[in-house]
Amino acid sequence: MWYVKNALTRKNLMALTGLFLSFFLIIHLFGNLQLLLPGETARVQYNWYSHLLADNIIVKVIALVLYLCILLHTIDAIYLTLKSKKANGSGYAKDKRGRASKWYSRNMMFLGSIVFLFLIIHFKDFWYQFKFGELALDEHGNKDLYTLVIEAFDQLWYVMLYVVAIIALGYHLMHGVFSAYRTLGLYHPIYSKIVKFSGMAYALIMTVGYIIIPIYIYLNH
Repeated sequence: MWYVKNALTRKNLMALTGLFLSFFLIIHLFGNLQLLLPGETARVQYNWYSHLLADNIIVKVIALVLYLCILLHTIDAIYLTLKSKKANGSGYAKDKRGRASKWYSRNMMFLGSIVFLFLIIHFKDFWYQFKFGELALDEHGNKDLYTLVIEAFDQLWYVMLYVVAIIALGYHLMHGVFSAYRTLGLYHPIYSKIVKFSGMAYALIMTVGYIIIPIYIYLNH
C-alpha cells in the first residue's frame, strides 16, 4: 500500500513538473525567436533580453523552480521506470503493447534521456558561459550571448545534435502532455480528444519552432 501511495504521489509530481517545463518551453521559444530578427537588431535585442532576465529577481526565482523541476522530473521518471520494470518482470518488455500504443509512449525514458543529456551540454555551452564565463560586451554593455549562440550554430554537428534532441523532445511531449492531464485526473471522454489534439499540436509547434532557429542561423551566417 505504501508503494502505491508513493507511486501515485510521484506520478502527480512528475505530471506537475512536466507541465511547468512545457509552459517554460513556450516562454523560452519566444525569447529565442529573437535570434531570427534581421541584421544587428537580433544581436542588440537578444543580448538586451538575456541581460534583462539575468538581473530580474522574479526571473531568478522562476529559474530556481525550473532547475528543481528538471531534477524532480528526471528523478521521478527513473524511479517509476525502475519500479515498473521490477513489478512487471522481465517479460514486460516482450509483450505486444505496440498494437495498442505508440512507440514513443513506450520509450518515454529513452527520449527523456536524450533530452536530459542534451540539457547538460546546452547548460554547459550557454548557461554556464553566460553566468560564469568571460563573454565580451556588446556596444550597449550587455554580455554578447548572441555571438556565442551564432558561433555554436555555425557548426553543422552542433546543429544536427540540437535537431535530434528537439525531435526527441517533440515525441516526448506528444505523449507527456496528454499523459500529465490524465494523471492529474483531468481526463474526460467528452474533451479527451481535444486535449490530445492540443497536446499533439503543442508538441509539433514546439518542435518546428525550436528546429527553425539553428537551421536558419547555420544557413544565413
